Amino acid sequence: MDFTPSESQRRVQSSARAFAESAIAPEAAEIDRTGRFPRALLRGLAERGLLAVNVPAALGGLEAGAVAAALAIQEIARACASTAVTASVTNMVCETIAAFGNDDQRKRHCPRLASGDAVAGSFALSEPDAGSDPAAMRTTARRDGGGWVLDGAKQWITSGAYAGVLLVWARHEAPAGQRAKLSCFILEGGARGLSVRRTEDKMGIRGSNTVGLELDGCRVPADGLLGAEGGGFRVAMSALDGGRIGIASQAIGIARAALEASLVRARGRRAPGVPRGDDSWLEMKLADMRARLDAAIVLSMQAAWRKEKGLPFTREAAMAKLAASEGAIRVCGDAIAIAGGTGGLGEDGVERHFRDARVTTLYEGTSEIQRLVIARRSLA
Repeated sequence: MDFTPSESQRRVQSSARAFAESAIAPEAAEIDRTGRFPRALLRGLAERGLLAVNVPAALGGLEAGAVAAALAIQEIARACASTAVTASVTNMVCETIAAFGNDDQRKRHCPRLASGDAVAGSFALSEPDAGSDPAAMRTTARRDGGGWVLDGAKQWITSGAYAGVLLVWARHEAPAGQRAKLSCFILEGGARGLSVRRTEDKMGIRGSNTVGLELDGCRVPADGLLGAEGGGFRVAMSALDGGRIGIASQAIGIARAALEASLVRARGRRAPGVPRGDDSWLEMKLADMRARLDAAIVLSMQAAWRKEKGLPFTREAAMAKLAASEGAIRVCGDAIAIAGGTGGLGEDGVERHFRDARVTTLYEGTSEIQRLVIARRSLA
């Protein structure tokens, strides 16, 4: 297979790179320092179609495909990981509604997400006691007249305090001895009975709003059910497979920024403590960084290519996320070592990149969950 970007993919990549370098990168350090939600930058991404890259044009998207979406997130993350994860989740929510929604749902919600009118999209699956195990979910859905009532709590929800469109999962009560089924619901921001519990103060990705949500008698009309009743697990797993390509792309962008900072240092001066004429330590570090980054890129492009072709990509997406997120930590750690005494000061972003990289191993499924997915798919 040839991973050379097509002309249309290259246009999306170039558009994302130009906006990231001119508008996002200058604000990245301040966004990290203050935890400011990048609302204006999201509007700029929306104007370029970058909040719905792999969504049909009839719904307001670019219809550029999964590979183009991955390339765009890489470029955004190279400038600011916080902005990238917000954009990545919004793309995921829009794609999920486009894939599983009926005509009315798609026409109502996808254009709002693509245009930035909804500000952002949120994916509300995790709970305080049900992170990687949806079967332990406690949020409930019960019928009430022609609609539904949701009760429960969600945790670690990206953009939860700002999102205009949220996908929320809940379980239906099941008879004794039977496993409860999950359904997915579309909520609009500000829905009655929906409230923000707490904004998390995170180690990294600090400009990405992460909150807990409370659902207290939250009413959802009948047309708020996404997909089939009881079909929420399928919706969630499909979305997460694609989302893992997005997080792999984010980790790649972070790692690329760290490597580029290290190359600037290496070209400008010798590594601290290394005798003149003996740069083998520095060269070994740079070689490892380059190899880890390129390996992650190949795995990510493979997963995105398979998704775009309609081929199974669950295992490939898990491998991409595992390799990219774990590799980004190593690359950013080496970048700090190369920077020496200034590595922890944030002068060229490597300290921020290291903190941001660590978070990519946690959301959309931890590294341990990715290993389970890879092993089980390999043994099947």
